[in-house]
Amino acid sequence: MNLNVRERARMPSVVAAGILAAVALAMPLAWAVPRSATTELHAAPAAPSANDKSGGRAGFAGKLPISELNEEEAILHALNRLGFGPRPGQVEQIEKTGLEICIQAQLHPENINDTEVNARLAQFPALGLSAAQLLDQYPPQDVAAKRLGMKVEDYQKRLQDLAKQPGGANSLPFKDQNEIVNELMEGKIIRAIYSERQLSEQLSDFWFNHFNIFVYKDTDRWYLIPYERDAIRPHVLGKFRDLLEATAKSPAMMFYLDNSSSADPHAFDRLKQHPVHARPGEKLPPLGGKRGLNENYGRELMELHTLGVDGGYKQEDVIEVARAFTGWTIESPRENPAFYFDQRIHDPNAKRVLGKKIKGGGIKDGEEVLDLLVKNKHTASHIALQMAEHFVSDDPPPALVARMAKAFEKSKGDIRAVMSAMIYSPEFWTRAAFRAKVKTPFELVASTARALGADVDQPMQLAQWVNRIGEPLYQCLPPTGYSDKAAAWVSTGALLNRLNFSVALTGNKVRGVPVDIDSLLGTDVGANPKLALDRVETEFLAGQVSDSTRETLEKEMVEPRVLGAKLDDPVKQVNVALITGLVLGSPEFQKR
Repeated sequence: MNLNVRERARMPSVVAAGILAAVALAMPLAWAVPRSATTELHAAPAAPSANDKSGGRAGFAGKLPISELNEEEAILHALNRLGFGPRPGQVEQIEKTGLEICIQAQLHPENINDTEVNARLAQFPALGLSAAQLLDQYPPQDVAAKRLGMKVEDYQKRLQDLAKQPGGANSLPFKDQNEIVNELMEGKIIRAIYSERQLSEQLSDFWFNHFNIFVYKDTDRWYLIPYERDAIRPHVLGKFRDLLEATAKSPAMMFYLDNSSSADPHAFDRLKQHPVHARPGEKLPPLGGKRGLNENYGRELMELHTLGVDGGYKQEDVIEVARAFTGWTIESPRENPAFYFDQRIHDPNAKRVLGKKIKGGGIKDGEEVLDLLVKNKHTASHIALQMAEHFVSDDPPPALVARMAKAFEKSKGDIRAVMSAMIYSPEFWTRAAFRAKVKTPFELVASTARALGADVDQPMQLAQWVNRIGEPLYQCLPPTGYSDKAAAWVSTGALLNRLNFSVALTGNKVRGVPVDIDSLLGTDVGANPKLALDRVETEFLAGQVSDSTRETLEKEMVEPRVLGAKLDDPVKQVNVALITGLVLGSPEFQKR
């Protein structure tokens, strides 16, 4: 990945040795097995159930079917699953407001004021531009070199020279194309940490991954900002059919899965015999060279986006769907990259998809396919399963998935209705579901910054850590997107990187992301490492840690780096920042 001036500042080097290596190597067992089934917890006695009107806070849960979690656990569960974790004081705030009221607000994000995140995003001008504007203001290197009357190699060398000078790139009459990806990543980090519309942000991440696009596939770099902004984000709680069509017509998706180059192979012979001329005042885009049918989008549309791999379709259906989408292309990839239906290269003949005949009527062929797929019961089941895997567990209860699929069918693909069916199901609030999902690197970085109340002035530093831990943002190459299962993220090396990150952040070693540990934990722990550990566990884990985690952490409380003393010297000041980093690197915080 190319780095600009903001990125080139050396990432904080945290030596993964001694205490960090010891802690990381001691903890994998706690990751491997659900704590509720195998481990005892160090915690205060459970508070009355949120539904217990005699001992709990009346009206706290409303109609939420919470029976196994106490109030604090239920709030933490909601904040970690429906958002990116709590910020300081947020649990107490929701205890006063009521959990159901807060969740209902999240289900209607259009009513939530999000002024802080909007103000922070204002520093990233690329996020508001169209693809055409991005191509003009952040031109490809060959275009940029031509504007300057240079060869591409000379232009690249000039960029390298300018990068060594503070603000050197600003001397160019346009902006570096690498800034587009940088601002994409920075914007994603800022939204996850600061947005009040936390459920909307979780769903934006989920749906982008569902309709994944690799940012570095040629011109997709210039298409991805409007793709996420205009095709994904407006529909995350709307109708799945609208979301599906928005992605299908997006230049980013058409280019990524090659549908923009797909054509009826007989179209070019037809055009020779019967040329198509532009109407008065109309300008037809260039036709391009002779080419044939491309099945990539048709296959992924069914396998990943709708029906699922076991969705009952055959290779013949893939071909027929590809035929239906011929003509769905990009008007001018480098000048006006907008959706364009080109009747000239569309297959006009009848198609048969999943046993249903499509007569052949131009752009309506593809739209009929989308209708057909959304109404298919396999799509309801596939979407329900993927959402349950993301929000509930890696192996969600079949009864919950069936209930969500039924909500999908009954509401004709209303995503808000599916989310509501999940949230108002008892399976969502079980003890087995509590802290059952391992955070992805992105979720970990965002939740850690939120938990610490970090003031993120340079989000690129956090984006680099997400990369380092294993999830480069917008850079998943296959259309499957990043895995939502724990197995993809848990290994000794990954745990060590996660622990390194938390220790770096709590120790104020991440440039441009200051944290104030004393304001969260107080200054009265002094020379008492056990008191400090108890305070940190209470603040960030609600006092709940497994026996194995607690034992590992207690062993490290005698280390000189924690005590601030060597050998038999008296302890002067406990390193609370390091203790906090170790706790945030524990399996309990790494799960949501």
